[in-house]
Amino acid sequence: MKTLLYLFAALLVCSCSSGSDDAEGPAPDENLYFPPLTGSSWETVSPAELGWNTAALNDLDTFLTDTNTEAFIILENGKIAFEAYYNGKTATDFFPWNSAGKTLTAFTVGLAEQKGLLELDDKTTDYLGRGWTSMTPAQEDAITIKNQLTMTSGGDFTRGDIHCYDPECLYYRAAPGTEWYYYNAYYTLLQPVLDAAAPNGFEAFFKAELKDRIGMDGRWVSLGYNNVYFSTARGMARFGLLNLNKGTWGENKLLNTDYWDAMTNTSQSLNPAYGYLWWLNGKSSFKLPSLTESFTGKLIPNAPDDLIAGLGANDKKLYVIPSQNRVIVRLGPAADADDLGPTTFDNELWGLLKEVFK
Repeated sequence: MKTLLYLFAALLVCSCSSGSDDAEGPAPDENLYFPPLTGSSWETVSPAELGWNTAALNDLDTFLTDTNTEAFIILENGKIAFEAYYNGKTATDFFPWNSAGKTLTAFTVGLAEQKGLLELDDKTTDYLGRGWTSMTPAQEDAITIKNQLTMTSGGDFTRGDIHCYDPECLYYRAAPGTEWYYYNAYYTLLQPVLDAAAPNGFEAFFKAELKDRIGMDGRWVSLGYNNVYFSTARGMARFGLLNLNKGTWGENKLLNTDYWDAMTNTSQSLNPAYGYLWWLNGKSSFKLPSLTESFTGKLIPNAPDDLIAGLGANDKKLYVIPSQNRVIVRLGPAADADDLGPTTFDNELWGLLKEVFK
């Protein structure tokens, strides 16, 4: 049986965050609410107060139930406007982000860059050492951190397991920057790059510079060749809220604006719908995981053009919509067939959300 929480009452809570001003950028959006760094308090706002089509919430609820959703949150201006849990799940349960967690790594690379620990044009070999692939030294040296962030490393994805990052799995196919393919191994190796770049390694740096500064719960878990982040749905919503405000939490600027803008805009000409490990809506064409074809049109036609997203296997969704000041989280098993990244579920869900937000 599902547990459904429609939140109508608002709690008066102050945001008690603090931190350094080591990143330059514009003043934070004063209209956004940020929950305290500790505790479970989070201000709420009712859908009726927001002028939503509350009758359409019943259709949304039915859809979420029918598509195996276990957790669903909508933030409006940072406040919780809708929160629902299904199949016995609660606000304290942890869920895997799958590839939606790539956005966490992209953000952490930006934090490392602004602290001078690395540069995006650095050779990956500088951090992983000679022989991290089975390529020639010249082919290996051509791959940069930016190639890893943009899925343009040029590895031969026809050789077998695209998750395997052992040297015997990584072969040359094309010059870096000339081919876009959703090759997971090169992304995963960003975390070993950060292990080498940060004094105390990736996870300690991530915790100190990102996780703790926004009060996010969760942990990284190694599952085979993948390092997957697990957190509560509210943990994911916190990260979404941070990105809704362009890398600023409350009054604390975590990430410089130049990197945030580059991360959330088209990063290369091969797949306009891809930034630095973020998916982008509203572009003229897109490519999808496991495919080499390019498709004409928007990634999610029913969604706002300015939507940016972390999209993980089995329909793990983090949507950030600046034009609406909204963050939306969907966690749980796949709605239908298992798949990587974007799926038909995205557009079906946004068809219903358009009715709710009328």
